[in-house]
Amino acid sequence: MPRDFADAAGRRSELVIGREESFGAAREQLTRGGSVLLHGPAGIGKSTVLRTLAAEYARTAHTVLRCSATESESHLPFLALADLLGLVLDEVSPVLPAAQRTALESALTGRGESTLQRDGLALRLAVLSALRALAVAGPVLVVADDLQWLDPASTELLGFAARRLGDTPVRMLCAVRTEGPETEDAEYDRHLRASPPDTRAVRLGPLTRAQVSTLLDGRGYSGLHRSTVRDIHRTSGGNPLFALELGRALAESPAAPRPGEPLPVPTSLRALVLSRLEMLSDEARRTLLVASAGARPTPALLHAAGRGNAEAETAQAAALGLLAPDPDGPTVRFAHPLISAALYAEAPAPERRAAHAALSTAAFDPIERARHLALATTGTDPRVAARLAEAAALARDRGAPSVAASLGLLAAHHTPADGTPGPDERRLTAAEDAITAGEQDLARDVAREVLSRATAPGERVRAWMAVIEAAGQAIGEVDAVFPQALADAGEDPRLLALVHYQLAWRSLVVQGDFAQGRQEAAHAARLAARAGDRRTELLALAFQAQSETLMGHPDAPATIQRALQEPQDARVACHHNGAGSSRFRWLVMSDRLAEARTAVTALLREVRRRGMAESEVHYLRFLAETELHSGHCGRALELSRESLTLARDAGIGEGAGAMQAALAEAAGGEPRRALELAREAVRRAEGDGDAVYLPRALAALGHAHLAADDAAAAVRVLRRVRELEAGAGITDPARGRWQGDLAEALVRTGEPAEAMDVIEVTRAHALRLGRQSVLAVLDRSEALVRAARGEHRAAVARLTSARERLAGLGFGLEESRAVFALAELHAERPGRAPESASYDEAARLFRRCRALPWLRRVEAAVAARTAGTPPVPAAEPDTLAGLAAMERQVASLVMEGATNREIAARLFVSVKTVEATLTRVYRKLGIRSRVDIVRLAAGRRPD
Repeated sequence: MPRDFADAAGRRSELVIGREESFGAAREQLTRGGSVLLHGPAGIGKSTVLRTLAAEYARTAHTVLRCSATESESHLPFLALADLLGLVLDEVSPVLPAAQRTALESALTGRGESTLQRDGLALRLAVLSALRALAVAGPVLVVADDLQWLDPASTELLGFAARRLGDTPVRMLCAVRTEGPETEDAEYDRHLRASPPDTRAVRLGPLTRAQVSTLLDGRGYSGLHRSTVRDIHRTSGGNPLFALELGRALAESPAAPRPGEPLPVPTSLRALVLSRLEMLSDEARRTLLVASAGARPTPALLHAAGRGNAEAETAQAAALGLLAPDPDGPTVRFAHPLISAALYAEAPAPERRAAHAALSTAAFDPIERARHLALATTGTDPRVAARLAEAAALARDRGAPSVAASLGLLAAHHTPADGTPGPDERRLTAAEDAITAGEQDLARDVAREVLSRATAPGERVRAWMAVIEAAGQAIGEVDAVFPQALADAGEDPRLLALVHYQLAWRSLVVQGDFAQGRQEAAHAARLAARAGDRRTELLALAFQAQSETLMGHPDAPATIQRALQEPQDARVACHHNGAGSSRFRWLVMSDRLAEARTAVTALLREVRRRGMAESEVHYLRFLAETELHSGHCGRALELSRESLTLARDAGIGEGAGAMQAALAEAAGGEPRRALELAREAVRRAEGDGDAVYLPRALAALGHAHLAADDAAAAVRVLRRVRELEAGAGITDPARGRWQGDLAEALVRTGEPAEAMDVIEVTRAHALRLGRQSVLAVLDRSEALVRAARGEHRAAVARLTSARERLAGLGFGLEESRAVFALAELHAERPGRAPESASYDEAARLFRRCRALPWLRRVEAAVAARTAGTPPVPAAEPDTLAGLAAMERQVASLVMEGATNREIAARLFVSVKTVEATLTRVYRKLGIRSRVDIVRLAAGRRPD
């Protein structure tokens, strides 16, 4: 196997970033014995995927033939064929007919003057015969990269053979460059016709921003701001080669580009995309430079910027393929974003400034005019700085905090050192805008820069707050900041309020101490009120309300009302740590789902309008949680996936997003995926030292284990949740709603006494707080305990009541689970036929909820019952009377002769659960083995 194949096999996870779907489709095709044609534009990663697939399948192939053509060699006839067959010529020559052997040897070795015109048929048959001869010894894999550069003679010969291989075990794995959607269909269709009939075309498209970020991190470019990664993604168009080259150029550049300025483009990429510029007139090139400097250039804008012949000059550029038509309007659109960036990077600095100066008066939008004015100006200028600060405020009001941060940094750059406000004050405002936009890394770096020189206590404390905010859930990593911030705050109540508000978060996240967090928040609210800082007071009150809600503190409703009193701060009111969020949490925990949905929908709409990225991530998750409780599993799955995608893209709230996505997958998606996401959530919470989300992540993992029918694993995980929440002082069972899952898992593992203890302790707190949905779920769990004890009538009564109450409260999924448990209970009753109507009702409700995993469980249960489970033999009616319901079921199936694995499948439990249940059966019946149970079934006493 060639060395590069082996290397690629060992690095597949790095090489196929963002190619999981394409890689999977190609792998499936190759596994079936088919052929694959990868296609896409230059630099999109075709060769990378091809090498990785080749490395994987080279292990199963007896012979691997490989060629990789280049443009400079495409005129040499039979070169690709020589690459493919040159090393095996001695092996296949003896089995070829003389005429075919002579023609093939002449073509491959260059001895003689073989041509397609003279030896066409012999050569065609020789290539076909050679491949068939190699396939006799074992499967053959033909790997051909850059098909577009294959010499025409080799292409013709390979196509002839490929179309006639039939069932011969020869697979082709090829890659071809296709330049764009306008031409690629025709291009790869031509190559498909030269491939085996069963070839599957797999297109490689652009990477997402998150995938580009992963790619850059994997290649050592991990110190880039998220805003920079966003610019790289936009400029590269998601092309991995272009993205890596841009990342390399930034890493090697002595200075980062100014905010609002295009990225530096390395010479290698400039040459790749600008070769056609030489055919443009100088005036057309200047027009394109103005277009590259604009945000959304139009002919009208170009005219206003002094480009009088814009239409003719852009038409010339379009004819050369530099511009492409814009389906959305008259915008001048570059064929690829990199062309625009390269054109701008190629221009001399004075020409760039001239283009920006022209646009600073021509642009229609005041934000754009201010940006161009800044980029046309060198040095400090208070007038320019003021214009930029005004534009930043306008962008903030429009809901574009990322733009506001960029403009704020430009304003700071042009602000004189003795200006009012000063440059550092403007930098801190930009950092706060960056946090709102979800660009925490930029905010942290700006704040650190200010701290390196600021002496004013107000600026220093404000910068410390930005550092803490930028840490997010990993607040423990900036623990050393707090003493310094307190020292800088001195006796100033306004500054102390800011620090104590963050200390409240530290108590909660790092220490898991809700009571201490509540006290810190109350202290911060008092300090802020004394200083007249209403914004910090509202945030602190909202935190206090949230803590009290989660603790089950009786003051929670009153604190929420205080946080909602006027005057309000508009940004705090809709912030995910504001009073609106606290009220939402209280509504959900109080079973007021309809009000909660209305509240969070309004909050989501407002933060989207304001461009508050982190709050949007959280509110999507909150809405998903509400829909899941309501039994709208499909909608919950969509929302949780959207939230997680945004979280990954912005690098914020990923652990919480994974947690909610795990719960949604367990209810409406795939249990296997639920386990993966829940484990990720636990890893992130543990890695961040996040004591707030760790119990919730573990609760999601326990639920996922239960959904995957691993009750023993669910018990292990949920016992840990119980310990953590007890240690943190969390008593409200509506916070995580894991107690019913733990009780059910304990019943299924044969520990009803502990299950009952969980139910009774939780019920006391739920009664105190009036958590009706929790009480109904606990009744459902208690019914399982009673059923395990053989108390059938009481179990049915509990389940029936629980079902009715859950339906009344609007908890559709929990209602459906109660109906399913009722159906199982009826079916398990000894000597009684299954009640199919109960299963039908459960299936109907799960279908209504789109709870597909649960629906599959119902179908499996019905199938097991339909297969038939004989009743306990009449000759021994009292033999199993002392056993619990699960124990009787297992014993009955053993009497039937079922194996432990078959019993587990029919009862939808794990094999370990069956084994543990059998151990209890042996002890209760005074026997030692399965054989003794069979003897009891036959009416004989065990030996």
